[in-house]
Formats: sequence, C-alpha cells, structure tokens
Amino acid sequence: MPTYEYRCNDCDHTFEEFQSITSDPLDACPVCNGTPRRLIGAGGGLIFKGSGFYITDYRSKSYQDKAKAESSNSSSSNSESKNSESKNSESKKSETKSKKPEKSTAKA
Repeated sequence: MPTYEYRCNDCDHTFEEFQSITSDPLDACPVCNGTPRRLIGAGGGLIFKGSGFYITDYRSKSYQDKAKAESSNSSSSNSESKNSESKNSESKKSETKSKKPEKSTAKA
C-alpha cells in the first residue's frame, strides 16, 4: 500500500497517510479539520529480485568470482584460437602464391 502526502489548505499542515490505492482521498485535516489536498509524491524506489530480471544484478560474491574466472579463461583460449587461425591462413596464402595458374585450353 502506498503512502500519500497531504497538505491542508487552511493551516498548511503537511502529513502522510498510509492508504490503499482504491481508498478515497482524505477529507479532513487531523490538526484543524480543514480540507487537505493530496500532493504528488516522488514515489518509492523499486528493486527487482528473483529470476527473470537482470542476470548480473544482486548476485552473490562467489558467483561473481566464478564468472570472472570463466571469462578470463575463455578470453585466453579465444586469443590462442585466433593465433592458430591466423597461422593457418598465412600458410594457405603462401601455398596459393607458389602455384601457377593453369591456362585454359577449351575453345569457345
């Protein structure tokens, strides 16, 4: 249930009231019985916890440590695989340069 803020039009007394969303606004000031006006509040902050929200939010320290370890392992293995791929492509380039292109003997 939200907390609503009110200010009395007669005595300028400001107060808060914990009410249901479906409740009608208050019609009497608790100090002078004047007519209060409901103010627009900033609202409360929300924290979403549980499954289905941001995967990296609110994780335990052990989970974060494991994730860092895995990411550092995968980045080093990725760089090794990139190095081997570049060596393979260099050797293929040198093989194609050494071969001479064959002349076509077919008549059109």
